Amino acid sequence: MKHPILTTTIAALLVSSLALHAEDARTKPKQNAPSSAQKLPETVVNSQKYSLTSPMIEVRREEIQRTPGGVSLIDSETYKKGRVNTLKDALDFAPGVFVQPRFGADEARLSIRGSGIQRTFHGRGLKLLQDGVPLNLADGGFDFQAVEPLSARAVEVYRGANALEFGGTTLGGAINFISPTGYDAPRLTLRGEFGSFGTYRGQIATAGVQGAFDYYVSFSHASQDGFREHSQQSTQRLSANFGYKLSDTLETRFYVTYAKSDSELPGNLTKLQLATNPMAAQRNAFLRIFDNVDSNWKRDYDLFRLANKTTWQEGDHRLTLSTFWSYKDLDHPILFVIDQLSNDFGANLRYDYSGDLAGHKNRFTIGFSPTWGIVQDNRFANVLGRRGAKFADNEQTSLNLDLYAQDEFWLNDKLALVLGAQASYARRHNRDDFPVGPDNSDTQDFWGFSPKVGLLYQPQKNVQVFANVSRSFEPPSFGELTNAANNGRGLVRLDAQTGTTVEVGTRGRSGRFSWDFAYYYSWLDNELLEFQVAPGLTQTVNAGRTIHQGIELGFDFDVARGIFSHAGAEIKPHDGKGATPLEKESDRIVLRTAYLWNDFRYDGDSTYGNGLLAGTPEHYLRAELMYEHPCGFYAGPNVEYVPKGYRVDARGTLFTDAYALLGAKIGWRGKRGVSVYFEAKNLTDERYAATTGVVSAITPLNSAQFLPGDGRGFFGGVEFRW
Repeated sequence: MKHPILTTTIAALLVSSLALHAEDARTKPKQNAPSSAQKLPETVVNSQKYSLTSPMIEVRREEIQRTPGGVSLIDSETYKKGRVNTLKDALDFAPGVFVQPRFGADEARLSIRGSGIQRTFHGRGLKLLQDGVPLNLADGGFDFQAVEPLSARAVEVYRGANALEFGGTTLGGAINFISPTGYDAPRLTLRGEFGSFGTYRGQIATAGVQGAFDYYVSFSHASQDGFREHSQQSTQRLSANFGYKLSDTLETRFYVTYAKSDSELPGNLTKLQLATNPMAAQRNAFLRIFDNVDSNWKRDYDLFRLANKTTWQEGDHRLTLSTFWSYKDLDHPILFVIDQLSNDFGANLRYDYSGDLAGHKNRFTIGFSPTWGIVQDNRFANVLGRRGAKFADNEQTSLNLDLYAQDEFWLNDKLALVLGAQASYARRHNRDDFPVGPDNSDTQDFWGFSPKVGLLYQPQKNVQVFANVSRSFEPPSFGELTNAANNGRGLVRLDAQTGTTVEVGTRGRSGRFSWDFAYYYSWLDNELLEFQVAPGLTQTVNAGRTIHQGIELGFDFDVARGIFSHAGAEIKPHDGKGATPLEKESDRIVLRTAYLWNDFRYDGDSTYGNGLLAGTPEHYLRAELMYEHPCGFYAGPNVEYVPKGYRVDARGTLFTDAYALLGAKIGWRGKRGVSVYFEAKNLTDERYAATTGVVSAITPLNSAQFLPGDGRGFFGGVEFRW
């Protein structure tokens, strides 16, 4: 779907919005405090102007901290202090999240607790949402380019079964992007970023309130020449929402998203090529169909999405109805050319009751979430970058039905019991419309039941201890079910991935130290593992029994306070975990750290024994030492450290190398007016694999599996908010 007048239309909309409100001084409104049944911890908000559909960050922070498991909230103000070019820039310090771009662009390996660890493109194993409304396609896959971190007010991360309140069923959980509204966004935002490898990113956004109507509109452009040959990227995104308060208890909000993404794919390199010429693209002098440059390997698409969220809230009762429609036009030349038109539809009806039960604080949630999607999938031969003969024509239909319920019952003022369950049904149907060759029409059905029980103990105001046991359920997407090697035998025969997870942890703040810690152990059956069988061609198998265990740790420690300033504007610890403001106003030096221990392995496999799964480092550390002043000034170094390489193949014959990346940033960020930053990345110009493909066994034909990370780069940005 093409929109040649899109840019003109957006510009006209922004200009007219600014002109309409140039005379109106908007006061930042706030949201009513929650009811007495929701006071852990208490948030006091006085203003009567607020959004029912997109609550204030303080309210969301309070609500997610009642979860007996791994959750976190990242205020966008924290990651906007530096480059915001990829999801890694936004989620790098989110405890439990592992994200590595393939070539400095949107496409990445995004994983929580080992979800979809062997997928480096078109994500799987997580539920992405915008204000609780799903962004995933109906078959479970999602596109990274659909998300614009600059147009998010905050990002919530729900690890594992802690995503049950959104109908999340997968091992990884859910990531929810909270949108700005006319109530909490600046009237005008202008942001520009420039840097190495021809990187440019710009955003213009406007917001306002007119009586019962409010709006937020953002348009952004991002492009790069790329560190590597054949890695140019260009993406334009429109992100807008329009709310209308029908009464003090009823509000509806419409969301409009448009994304146009053009991405060259440089492909994988061998380990020797990574060491000698990491900027090269994958080339093949003998068989040019495997040559990413000559055959013009790309992933281009247009995405248009309409959604609505309507919320009624009165007293302790809240009822929310969400609906969405998403249209995607994909042009994807790889080993062959994939041409897809997708239409996805979904709804979510959810009821929350926060009143007392038998004299005890209680919160009950029940919801039903159906999604349905249809994809017209056509495939052509790739003849040196041009479409050749058509060889496949399929209609792929996905249906998902999820019914979920959860109750949070406070046994006393310090201890809560949380019980929940989810029943799921999924159907995947393929209709083969190609007139020549065998008929691959086929249907597969999947059923799942996922209970959960958890305890949340709060011995004091700012300290929580939690534990839970849960089940997970993940049916395969069409990316796993369709395979050229299965020609004539319908869909690949796969079982849904299921698992049982035990989790314990704690979070809180004490003096100069704030923390978020969780340990989990998962027993998985039929884990969906994807192996590359040829460049651009993968095959998914059920792995039998596997074990995932790990540690998710994030903490902030104020190394020093009151160095030059003992008074000034109040500042908050930007740890992404919902800590309350500092007790006194001062400057500080803060050590901020996110650490992951990943132990993912086979469990008595007939071929691989108890060997580690390929694709993810066992240890991953991200840390920064930052000086922060109440006036908004900040400066300091940072490091990304992988102390030991990890497997590229399931047999453990080829490994990545350890690496350490040094960086630094300096800047000033105020609540209004001009903000600036300068950031340096990979100062030592380390040659390393940001991520890799994964194969079952290395052969001379498939040893090119390494995706180099970017070399030394310098980036700067300026933002104006009014």
